[in-house]
Amino acid sequence: MTIRVFVVDDQALVRTGCVMVIESQSDMTVVGEAADGREALDLLAATRTDVVLMDVRMPVVDGIEATRRLLGTIDPPRVIALTTFDLDEYAFAAIQAGASGFLLKDAPAEQLLSAIRAVHGGDAVIAPSTTRRLIAHIAPQLSPPPDVDPAAALTAREHDVAMLLARGRSNAEIAQELFLSEGTIKTHVARVLAKLRLRDRVQVVVWAYENRLVRPGDDGSAPLTERASS
Repeated sequence: MTIRVFVVDDQALVRTGCVMVIESQSDMTVVGEAADGREALDLLAATRTDVVLMDVRMPVVDGIEATRRLLGTIDPPRVIALTTFDLDEYAFAAIQAGASGFLLKDAPAEQLLSAIRAVHGGDAVIAPSTTRRLIAHIAPQLSPPPDVDPAAALTAREHDVAMLLARGRSNAEIAQELFLSEGTIKTHVARVLAKLRLRDRVQVVVWAYENRLVRPGDDGSAPLTERASS
């Protein structure tokens, strides 16, 4: 199956570089380009696309708003936010808007290609631990959490899994810590995403920080909060 990629960046040189790298692969093709968010949305409405590389800082309509609008459509493509700095509030805003992660513009070609394939396969393109570092930088700016329990829909075990995901743990690490098989952890992760209506593991990290369930500097060494089973 050929992965259809759309490149959005206001810098022609960046677009050209991405296109050259992508078109060199036998399993990928570039189906379109745009120089700003408005142009991207217009073209994507008529272009079948699997993955969008979206610059976050652009004129007319920036990548954050474009991502938010795009992911509000029926059966949208997945989005990788492109940014210049790894501690960029714009990158965090793009993740909040629904992007599956972010990639630095100066990332090696192999990393770009790996990210596209990962996203196309339904995964996130950055390690949750990297997302945690970004969110910890932005955390003081987040709004206060709601009064209701944001994890009320989760069972006690699902809550434990969600908190470990938010702390950047892999499935293997969660399985070891909770004395369960990786297969069981995969099932719990799928249920957590479904119940919280989140797209991927990166979104779990964002959700946990937004709801103050984890805090900057929390590496998970403290015991997990006890909750009654639902």
